[in-house]
Amino acid sequence: MQQSYEVTGQAGRILVVDDDPTVAEVVAGYLDRAGYTVDRADDGPAALTRAAAHWPDLVVLDLMLPGMDGLEVCRRMRGHGPVPVIMLTARGDEDDRILGLEVGADDYVTKPFSPRELVLRVESVLRRARPGAGTRVLSAAGLTVDPAARRATKNGTELALTLREFDLLAFFLRHQGRAYGREDLMCEVWGWDFGDLSTVTVHVRRLRGKVEDDPARPRLIQTVWGVGYRFEPDGGKED
Repeated sequence: MQQSYEVTGQAGRILVVDDDPTVAEVVAGYLDRAGYTVDRADDGPAALTRAAAHWPDLVVLDLMLPGMDGLEVCRRMRGHGPVPVIMLTARGDEDDRILGLEVGADDYVTKPFSPRELVLRVESVLRRARPGAGTRVLSAAGLTVDPAARRATKNGTELALTLREFDLLAFFLRHQGRAYGREDLMCEVWGWDFGDLSTVTVHVRRLRGKVEDDPARPRLIQTVWGVGYRFEPDGGKED
């Protein structure tokens, strides 16, 4: 059964999954003081059980868990319904970050991290997960994006997009024909003034895989060499 993104209570319910009790306690404490209802789990099976009992509005998920790693937990949760995920990685390894994004994590934080920064990331992801009222429907090249309903379709078929992918597609449809650098996209699409530019590359690649007829030869989301990316609704030749 598909779960909704609707926030429970005033701030929302957060599931914190980490096998390090100190990290879990600190994170849960900061989120609790920020007004969130916090559930905790110390391994993958416990996380899935907690989520089934009380579906979270967002999951803070450690990548390295005993028995079942965070990637598998993320996949299984997404099999039951959409839920925003912030992945915690113990290393600054780019491969770890990209793996998390590839399975649909909406953001990542590298340990050691500032708990205050994590709370800000949680607020940012949840804010974007909530339906936006009074925003016009966007359409081009067989794609339709309804920001108020958080729904996107291609030729009438609904697209399974993560929050980041949805925001990126909506931005491209609003700004057709204009080239944007990766730093511009980080700032204007997701409101980040810091972060790893490779995350933009990953999200563009994933979005191409869902909206392009041939992701290996993208015609809609084109690479503008030396600049970044441009959405071309007529699917002109790639630069």
